[in-house]
Amino acid sequence: MKKASLVGAFFVFGFSAFSVQAFCPAPGPLPPVKVARVVDGDTLRLVDGRSVRLIGVNAPERARNGRPAEAFAESAYKRLHALVNASNGQIGLRLGEPARDHYGRTLAHTYDAKGQNLEAQLLAEGLAYQVAFAPDSGLVDCQREAESQARQAGLGLWKRSSVLAPSAIRASGFTLLQGRVTHVERNAGGLWLDLQDGVVLRIESKRLRYFVIEDLQALVGRRIEVRGWLIDRARRGGLKPGQARWLLPLTHPAMIEVVR
Repeated sequence: MKKASLVGAFFVFGFSAFSVQAFCPAPGPLPPVKVARVVDGDTLRLVDGRSVRLIGVNAPERARNGRPAEAFAESAYKRLHALVNASNGQIGLRLGEPARDHYGRTLAHTYDAKGQNLEAQLLAEGLAYQVAFAPDSGLVDCQREAESQARQAGLGLWKRSSVLAPSAIRASGFTLLQGRVTHVERNAGGLWLDLQDGVVLRIESKRLRYFVIEDLQALVGRRIEVRGWLIDRARRGGLKPGQARWLLPLTHPAMIEVVR
């Protein structure tokens, strides 16, 4: 496809039938912003000083603070760097809701000069996992399709199974799990789903309106796959007798899927 040109202060977006863009179409002209540097596979620093966290993806962590890099972390970083460079160091931003996270980073979907969504490209190449938070920005379905293509093709992170059984958990952090639901309970703290082997999933009360409660309650006995940031209650000193050690908050219906 011929390279799109910069007209005035706006990008002119194009489309390719052979790109992932078909699943995450550009919303229209967006003001260009200049990227100062790529931080990692899901974070950019702009010339104006803003730090931008790409919405809908979680890339592997690069080495830092004495911790080794996770698998494909450098590949994700280099790929995002290449995508930004191919767009002459300028991207279009579609801001999220909310527009900032609790670290003060700008939350946005990002597009290159051809109108291609950078998150979808990373997902389609197996260089990041899809994540979602309610309320979502409307790209959850197309991002899921992009990740599904990489998963079916065994690309990148999907070259081998990334999904753990609850009994195989060894550390907190972003995790994909498969397990059977043994109990569902709703109380003032939200809705809780117990998995076997000491894992509990929690949906906060404020997020429950984005889920179908009846469907969640019907999950007892079903095998599900979930993803999110796992918390080790024992390390936080908050583990009470009889409680599951591992807690995984669910932030969006896309973070849970029935396997069988």
